[in-house]
Amino acid sequence: MVTGALGSRPKFTDGHRVQVTNDWQRLLLLVACCLVAGLTALVVARSRGEVTWLHVVATIATMLSSPTQAPRRRRPSQMSEIRNFTMNFGPQHPAAHGVLRLVLEMDGEVIRKADPHIGLLHRGTEKLAESKVFNQSIGYMDRLDYVSMLCNEHAYVLAIEKLLRIEPPLRAQYIRVMFDEITRILNHLMWLGAHALDIGAMTVFLFCFREREDLMDCYEAVSGTRMHATYYRPGGVYRDLPESMPQYQYSRWRSKKDVDRLNERRSGGLLDFIADFTRRFPACVDEYETLLTDNRIWKQRTVDIGVVSPERAMQLGFSGPMLRGSGIEWDLRKKQPYEVYDRVDFDIPVGIGCDCYARYLVRVEELRQSNRIIEQCVQWLRENPGPVMIDDRKIRPPRREEMKGDMESLIHHFKLMTEGYSVPAGEVYSAVEAPKGELGVYLVSDGANKPYRLKVRAPGFAHLASLDEMVRGHMLADVVAVIGTQDIVFGEVDR
Repeated sequence: MVTGALGSRPKFTDGHRVQVTNDWQRLLLLVACCLVAGLTALVVARSRGEVTWLHVVATIATMLSSPTQAPRRRRPSQMSEIRNFTMNFGPQHPAAHGVLRLVLEMDGEVIRKADPHIGLLHRGTEKLAESKVFNQSIGYMDRLDYVSMLCNEHAYVLAIEKLLRIEPPLRAQYIRVMFDEITRILNHLMWLGAHALDIGAMTVFLFCFREREDLMDCYEAVSGTRMHATYYRPGGVYRDLPESMPQYQYSRWRSKKDVDRLNERRSGGLLDFIADFTRRFPACVDEYETLLTDNRIWKQRTVDIGVVSPERAMQLGFSGPMLRGSGIEWDLRKKQPYEVYDRVDFDIPVGIGCDCYARYLVRVEELRQSNRIIEQCVQWLRENPGPVMIDDRKIRPPRREEMKGDMESLIHHFKLMTEGYSVPAGEVYSAVEAPKGELGVYLVSDGANKPYRLKVRAPGFAHLASLDEMVRGHMLADVVAVIGTQDIVFGEVDR
């Protein structure tokens, strides 16, 4: 570039003019390419019927009238604020322990609110009981908390017995207490294995199911089924304890040596099998504690997680291990004894940390205390044979031998199974110390052979209501630990 005299316009060399001209040509070519591409897209869209010609003309006019401007950068003050987001936990999540749909409001990884949605397992159990005779609803009770089957039956049967003003024989009461504690061990083993598996410990799950198999065999020996026993009856139990246990058979999957080893414990009756279990079960509990109690990762996942103070636990309606884990010594088997719990010796474990770890320690100690109660029941049952059902023909069906040889007994059996028995009018509330807490049955009778009204007080329902309060401020991974420590089963929550 060569400058002229003062005040004159600058003069450009030919080389610089060519450079400026080429820059403008490139810019115009770019604009032309963009217009052609846009018009082509519009024409294609018009041919497909996606836009009208009016839209095409309006778009071209906008492109020609609007000057090309570079997009402006958004100032920091114009950025949208960071907001919480909502996510679903379940109902397909394996750690939801059923069909829980938990709507979580998350602030990053921290939980600000948890909204449990229930009702996905509602089957109308309480309403169905109003259309069936009293005995036909015993099997429905098994399906409430389907991990604590016989304890559910116990509360329902006790309510009927209070209305009938009858008392089962002493031997039947000991059998009920023994199977209640077997059920408690079954429940806590399921809880411990699933809770540990949720948090990340798999070996405990396998160990717990090893012991559960033996106790399931006890269910099968007295009732013929491994889970939904329907063993308790108003006035006693279905039948006395069997004198022999089922034996394993040889197969191509089990050698003779393995079968003989398994059948060695089954050589006697059911009481011998249970006595053998109570002798070796404390060592099994020691194995669980060796893997978990002082485990650094286990304590990091459970200590100071889901803390509930004693006062708040009572306000929320906690019961069972959830209440005792918060430091409240309350157990219906001691405070309001039923059956023969006042004749057996056991202790009530109480936690001090009010967190998931304290509730873990309470349930593990309950395994040992239940084992003590079972030992005492086995000893008493061995020394005291006797009837297991009251001799009231209005409630108890005739024996099979009588029914097959006597017409009146056959008619009696038919009438009792189809029409049932009438229960005096009244209302009653009966509660038992189920493995998860206080399971109560409120029963109203109008003098007919069917309940007028049945209401079940499920412990898990009150515990689930506190989930929002227990997980607020914790991380997402801690939700699994809190759900596990509550020991939720939705059969009793939804009913």
